[in-house]
Amino acid sequence: MADPEQHADFVYDQIEQHHDLFGTGLPMIASENCISPTARRLLASDFHDRYAEGRPGKRYYQGLEHVDEVERRCEQLAGELFDAAYTDTRPTAGTTANMAVFFARTEPGDTVLTLDTDDGAHISHAPIGAAGLRGLNVEKLPADPDRLTVDADRAAEQIREVEPDVVLLGQSLFLFPAPVEQLAGPAAEVGADLVYDGAHVLGLIGGGQFQDPLREGADVVTASTHKTLPGPQGGIVLSDKDPEEAESFTDGLDKGVFPGTVSNHHLHHMAAKTVAFAEHLAFGEDYAEAIVESSQALAGALAERGLTVLCEEHGYTESHQVAVDVGDHGGGKQLAQRLEEAGIICNMNMIPGDENPLDPSGLRLGTQELVRTGMGPDEMDQVAEFYARVILKDETPDSVAEDVAAFADRFDEVHYCFDPGQEAYRFWELS
Repeated sequence: MADPEQHADFVYDQIEQHHDLFGTGLPMIASENCISPTARRLLASDFHDRYAEGRPGKRYYQGLEHVDEVERRCEQLAGELFDAAYTDTRPTAGTTANMAVFFARTEPGDTVLTLDTDDGAHISHAPIGAAGLRGLNVEKLPADPDRLTVDADRAAEQIREVEPDVVLLGQSLFLFPAPVEQLAGPAAEVGADLVYDGAHVLGLIGGGQFQDPLREGADVVTASTHKTLPGPQGGIVLSDKDPEEAESFTDGLDKGVFPGTVSNHHLHHMAAKTVAFAEHLAFGEDYAEAIVESSQALAGALAERGLTVLCEEHGYTESHQVAVDVGDHGGGKQLAQRLEEAGIICNMNMIPGDENPLDPSGLRLGTQELVRTGMGPDEMDQVAEFYARVILKDETPDSVAEDVAAFADRFDEVHYCFDPGQEAYRFWELS
């Protein structure tokens, strides 16, 4: 018979080792972040154990008076943060938010134009992802290889020619703003919805440091709430269409979320989202500015050391991400493993010219978590040197890891939140 205590001890041990890995290293996965101490405490509340299908005041269960009040506050703060007339914070992930919009705004057989995953799009945009599961006809938007985004002029021609039902912008490798403003007109001409997947850049948008897709003409924004927006795992749907003036549109979005793709929407995550939105209203501008400045500083420092950083002629990046071509140094798969052994946690990534996603030439680096734990542009030169020691100087990962741990030890507290100064990588409530 299984011994519950033994298994619990095993899990605790693995989590402690996991915290040590991140606490003594440089966490640079572009799709991750660390939540604030206040928000993390809310994840352990009794909200975790409850069900709340539907919207506040229109539930299928009793006992939700206080849940409803928190959710109303969550929606209010999201609306303020993103200047959105319509908000739905119930999606449990960015992919779930995309699925909800597909269900709300398309029928099987409809056509969606989006970038190919080879050009940086997210897997949920692809025939093998959420778009394909909805039965959509996915056609590839033309890419601008110099900026790793959509070629606006060619895309406008394609929209007018194909007359799609949805034009889907936004990426997983997302260095520069998407051409929302340039494509909003052509999309409207043919009656297509312009949907912007802001999963990676939501915090930069909320901090006013990237682009404002709703003001630029997007009909709907979908996003994750746990990347540059440093909240709990989850998703969100936003629109500037007022529910009172565009009831059929927003009611469709509502039904796409529930009952379309979400039953209970993880109430403890919703509570933590509320705090994350409030913190970003207070600190998001400074945080987002520091992220972008740090990414640009990191890209320049890597290039100075001889690494091939993409998009040099355009300033490398305007987001939290940096893309590096390491094809001549063993490739992204091999180097991501060596870097992890050195305490540097990033991921392999396809770049233009790659064909095999399991053996790409690139690395994707994110600065948002480094900044969250106290680093800034001034520290990026040292971070770049660690990369150079592993990739260019071929030092042993163990020797680099010792220096990485000593460096990271100076930056282990959460910033840009209501209760800064607490350690990012430990058990606050469980130890």
